[in-house]
Amino acid sequence: MIAACIGAVSLAIWVYLVLARGGFWRMQVDDQALPPTSLPIRKVAAIVPARNEAQTVGQAIRSLLRQDYAGSLHIFLVDDHSSDDTAEVARRAAEDTGHSDCLTIVEAAPLPRGWTGKLWALSEGLKAAESFSADYYWFTDADILHQPDNLAGLVVRAEAGGFDLVSLMVKLRCESFAERMLIPAFVFFFFKLYPPAWVTRADKPTAAAAGGCILIRPSALTRIGSIAAIRNQLIDDCAIARALKCGGPIWLGPTSNAESLRAYHSFREIGRMIARSAFTQLRHSALLLCGVVMAMTITYIAPPCLLGMRNWAASFGLATWLLMTLTYWPTLRFYRLSPLWAPLLPLIAAFYLGATIYSAVQYWAGEGGLWKGRIQDLAGN
Repeated sequence: MIAACIGAVSLAIWVYLVLARGGFWRMQVDDQALPPTSLPIRKVAAIVPARNEAQTVGQAIRSLLRQDYAGSLHIFLVDDHSSDDTAEVARRAAEDTGHSDCLTIVEAAPLPRGWTGKLWALSEGLKAAESFSADYYWFTDADILHQPDNLAGLVVRAEAGGFDLVSLMVKLRCESFAERMLIPAFVFFFFKLYPPAWVTRADKPTAAAAGGCILIRPSALTRIGSIAAIRNQLIDDCAIARALKCGGPIWLGPTSNAESLRAYHSFREIGRMIARSAFTQLRHSALLLCGVVMAMTITYIAPPCLLGMRNWAASFGLATWLLMTLTYWPTLRFYRLSPLWAPLLPLIAAFYLGATIYSAVQYWAGEGGLWKGRIQDLAGN
C-alpha cells in the first residue's frame, strides 16, 4: 500500500511537470537568422571575466572579434589575478584577428571582502567600460565560443521585445563519457527549475539567466544599483535576473549559436561543479536539503525501484519511468546523443543528489563555493 502511494505521487509529479511546468522539457531553440536590415545600430561593451583561462580565452576572444555586427563592439577582458598567461593569450588572439584596438585588458584590483570573485571582475570591467557609453553590456565567459551572428541576434531580440536582459543557455561541452551522461541533465534540471516560458512572463515570479551569455541594458543595471547590489551572490546570473525582473521584462532560452569550451573529463570534476553552488541554491537550509532528498527520491529514484513490487506499485513505477524517459529525450536530441541515455535519468538524478549533499558538507566544513582556489560561500559572507 505504501509503495503504491509513493508510485501514485511520483506519477502525479511527472504529469504536472509535463503538462503544467511551462513546457520546459521541449528545449525550444530559436536561432533563426535575422535579416541585416532589421538590426538596430547599438554600441555593445563585452565584459569578459577571466581567471586562469589560458586554454580557452584565445578562442573565446577570436569569436567575439569575428562577430558579424554592424554596430560598435569593444571587449573588456578582466584578468582576475590569473596565475597563467590568460591576458597574454587574449592579447595575441586580438592581434591575430587584426583587431587589437577592440580589446582592453583590465587588471582587477584585489578582491574586497563581501564580494564573490566573478561579480567583482564584472564590476571592474563595467568601471573600465564607462567611457565607451555602451547601449548594451554583454556579459560572457572566457570559455564561450560564439557563432558570428550571435550578438546580432541578441540585440535584435532585446530591441524587438523591449527586454532589459536577454540570456542564452549556451551549448555545454558533451564529449567525454562523464559529460555525455551528466551534462544534458544539468540543462534539463536548470530549465525545470526555471522554465524559459515562465521567465519571460510578467505574471510569473520566475527569474533566471545563464551566466555564459547575458545581454543587459545599462539603464536597467543602474536601476538596481549595478553589480554592487548583488556583490555577495554566488549564483550571480540568477541574482541579476531576479533583481532586473522587478522593473522590466527579461528573456532566457537555449541556443546552438554559442558553446562552452570548458571540459569535464571525469565524474569528480562534474560533481565539484554541481557542489559549488547547490547548497547555496537551498539557502544553506538543512530543512530544505532534507526536503530535496525526499523530493528527488520520490520523483526520480523511486519509480524504477517500484518495478519489483506487485500490482499498482509496479504499474505506477513503470508509467512514471517511461514518462520521465520521454521527457528527457528532447534534451538528448539537442545534444545529439542516443535516446538510450534517457532511461538512465534516475541514476543521473541520484548522482546530482549526492553532489548536493556533498555541497552542504563542504559548506559546513568551511569550504563552500570552492572555485579556482577561492572559498566563496561562507556563513556571514
